[in-house]
Order: sequence, then structure tokens, then C-alpha cells
Amino acid sequence: MNKPGALSAEEAALFTDLYELTMAQSYLHEQMFAPATFSLFVRQSRINRPYLVAAGLEDVLHYLEAFSVSSEAIDYLHSTGIFDSAFLDYLGHLQFTGSVRAIPEGRLYFYEEPILEITAPIIEAQLVETLVINQINLQSVVATKAARCFWSAGDRSVVDFSLRRTHGVDAGMKAARSSYMVGFQSTSNVLAGKTYDIPVTGTMAHSYVTSFESELESFRAFAKSFPETTVLLIDTYDTVTGARKAVVVAHEMESHGNRLLGVRLDSGDLLALSRHVRRILDEARLEYVLILASGGLDEFEVERLVSADAPIDGFGIGTRMGVSGDAPWLDMAYKLVKYGGRPVLKLSTGKISLADEKQVFRLMDSERRLRGDVIGLADDPLPEPEAESLLETFMQEGKLAKRLPSLHEIRERFQQDFSALDDRFKSLKKARKYPVRLSNRLRKLQKALEREAEAAEIG
Repeated sequence: MNKPGALSAEEAALFTDLYELTMAQSYLHEQMFAPATFSLFVRQSRINRPYLVAAGLEDVLHYLEAFSVSSEAIDYLHSTGIFDSAFLDYLGHLQFTGSVRAIPEGRLYFYEEPILEITAPIIEAQLVETLVINQINLQSVVATKAARCFWSAGDRSVVDFSLRRTHGVDAGMKAARSSYMVGFQSTSNVLAGKTYDIPVTGTMAHSYVTSFESELESFRAFAKSFPETTVLLIDTYDTVTGARKAVVVAHEMESHGNRLLGVRLDSGDLLALSRHVRRILDEARLEYVLILASGGLDEFEVERLVSADAPIDGFGIGTRMGVSGDAPWLDMAYKLVKYGGRPVLKLSTGKISLADEKQVFRLMDSERRLRGDVIGLADDPLPEPEAESLLETFMQEGKLAKRLPSLHEIRERFQQDFSALDDRFKSLKKARKYPVRLSNRLRKLQKALEREAEAAEIG
């Protein structure tokens, strides 16, 4: 059975742009079967993201390993009248036989750096482009946004509340996975909890409160059902009044040997209200009751509240994280960089690509903090003895070449990378640009190929 939002085997090969298939037929007619290397990277853009988080690789690898074109897919392609019988017959026997080198999920990367390189016969490498970009773009976007929310919260908890407003089932699942990867404590998405082994959390909705004759009655009923995990939503009518009713219920729970876990604020001036509610709780000797906040939050609002020392213990972050509201896309590209042993590039204005198979080398200082990256050729030596090569081989001859890490291991890997990145590169406003340069060999190759292309193609 497929995971929710996942493509069936019959559908997967059709999850592509039409021009991938038309190019593939032309490659077949021209008998072009030589190995091709495509590089996936993010171009520098107007979007303010000083760092990016690698995510989505696991889905890509599973897709490539299972790649085939079903008879149902071929029947559909035949019905379009676009493709000839020789090409459709070729597709019926096609599988992915290539290799994948990639930056592991959870690691930080930066603009222009290859996140992933696929080497395979050109038809295979071309046909998988659309899904590769689709999966890695979405998950990197959300993971990066979530990482910014996690960082702005400091030592306060952050929870994924994004499911109902993400763009479809698959996006909702990937938002839960991506946010947990970068430090969120839990998710409201129950299916994601089951699928990815993520802790789940939740409170109540305003509809629950209004379904009772009184707010106090709703609080008592909920506490009776969940005596150890009750969090009361107190802003349905009036937040301050709701807090006082929560005090009544908390004392009633104490008389039965239980404790109210927390209260949640979901509207209004969260700074002023959290301070007022904290006073009410403390004066009632309920210092242990947590205050949670939600409602249109993102990293900027969380940072404002934390900087003002708002007495909020945790944040539920939803829509703006799940759709990465301020930056819902990356200028991610998948470009041919080598064909038949020949390095290639494009010279389009503002979209020049880096030729040949590459490696990203990470430089560290004496305290193992990130100092800068070097984009080099795949066979470049380490630029420094302590440098680290980021791209690892995950697939060879169409099969996984190593065990994929669990989500919990990826989460630990992110924490290591993120803690090693200086705060000046994490700032939400006016962050410093992380230093990334080309190796000498790659720079020389690039200049030589640019001159050759200009002479041959432009004159």
C-alpha cells in the first residue's frame, strides 16, 4: 500500500513534464545512450535564506529504485498520439540503472552548491528530472523555514500545526517530517506520527468549547477525559476570563491527584495576554501550568515574543511554516553538466551552470565550526586536511548503495551542522553571507568551457 500522497507504480513514470518524454524520444531516435550527469542546485535569488537544509532525498531514492513504466502508462501515452511505437516499446523495458551522489538529508547547504548529482544513460537521467525537483524543492523549502522557526524559539518548544493548510496530502506529510527533522518537538498530524515515528500532540478546537452550554463545563469535560495531558484553549470568548476558569479546573484536578498541563492562547496580543495569564496562574499557585501560543506565527513573530521575554513555554506553528509563506519556492535547477565524458554548461543570462561532476568541500575551524565551503570537481583533492566532502554515494547501478538513516538520525545530523553554524549566518535580518568559492580547477575549467561555447555557438 502506498503512503498517503505517494505515487502508485502506475502513475510514477507519468509524474513528469511532457518535454522530458519528447526529448527522450528524440534521444532514442538519435541513438543517444551515453552516460549523462545532471546536477541539482539552487540559484541565488531575491529570497532571504542565508542557509538551506537538505531534505527529500529518501523519497527520490525510493522512486528511482522502483522506476518503471507500466502498461497503463504506455497505453495512455499511446492515446495522446504524440509518441511512436518504437519509443513506447523502449519505455516498456526501461528501469533506472544509474548512480546518485547527494548531500545527506539534514545537512546544511548553500546557493549554487550541487545538492545531488545523477549519472545515468541520458534518457533515464532526463526522465526523472521533474520528480527530483518536486520532492527536494518542497522539502528543502519547508525544512529551511522550520529551521528558522526552531532557531527563533530558543529553548522553547515548537510544534507543527500546519496540516490543514498545507497544499495537499503529500505536502502535509512532508511538512511534518521536515519540521521534525530540524528540531520541532511534535506534530498535530496523526498519520505523520504513525508513518514517521514522530510524537503527536494536540489540544482542542473552539468548536469543542462552544458545543457546551458554558466554557467552564467544556473545560471540566475535557479534563475528565484527559486527566494527565489536558491543555485548555482559553480564548474562545475572553482570554483573561478563560484563564480564571482554567484556574478553577486546575484546582479541581489537583483535588483528584492530577495536574493541568497547560493553557493555549490562539489570538490577540500574545505578549500582553501571556503576561496577564501568567500572573493569574502564578497567583493561584499554578506555576507548573504551561502557556502555549498559536495563531499565525512564524519565525519573525516568535523572535519578537522571545526577545520581549513573553512567558510562553511553547509555540504551535502552522500555515506560515507549512507553506513557507514568505518564501514558498526555491530557484532550484537540474542541469546537464556532463555527457559522454564531455563537460557541458549553459550560458543563459543570469543562469550560467557549473560544468562537470562536482563535490562540495566543507571547511572547519579549530573548534569544528563551519568556516566556508568550496565547490570543486568530483576528483579534486581535499582543499585542507580537515575538510569534509559533503556529497556521498547513495545509489549505484540503480540500487541503494548504503543504509538510509532514520528520521531520528537525520535530526541529530541537522543539530550537529546547525550548532556548528555561527549565529551571524542565522540572523533573520541582515544575515552574513556564508563564504562559498570555486576550487582552482573548477574555475579554470569553467572559464575555458565558457570561452569555447562562446566561440562555437555565438561566434
